[in-house]
Amino acid sequence: MPVSMGDIAQAFEFANTGGNLGEFLAFVCKATGTIYYQTDFPDVAGMNDELPDDIDDEEKYVALPDKRELGLGKPLVLNFAREFLPDDFDDVCDCFGRRGAYQKFKSLLARRGAIDQWHAFEAKATEQALRDWCALHSIEIVG
Repeated sequence: MPVSMGDIAQAFEFANTGGNLGEFLAFVCKATGTIYYQTDFPDVAGMNDELPDDIDDEEKYVALPDKRELGLGKPLVLNFAREFLPDDFDDVCDCFGRRGAYQKFKSLLARRGAIDQWHAFEAKATEQALRDWCALHSIEIVG
């Protein structure tokens, strides 16, 4: 059963909410395309689905990945800097060796007027990575 790209993207964003792995999870049923959401936080409205008893069956269900698993963290930032901010590449590399790297990167983007360019680059890379991930897991995408 096909799943819309929008639904996959929404589940991916949910699964990447917060900072701790396992706090927010989303699973796709390969047979039906149904997406199940689970979180440790009971007050997140509509996002604590009753999970199927066999949710651990990797032949039937697959958990949405973490951004880092898809190379959408530091490697993506460095690719962007290499392509669009070549004069700042060394500074970007340097800041990603310390705490607060994303905040510093966002400040640099603001100073260079490149925030919209970054968001477009990130969105395109995320969509492609999700399409590749779906293909790898035999999840049919529509839209």
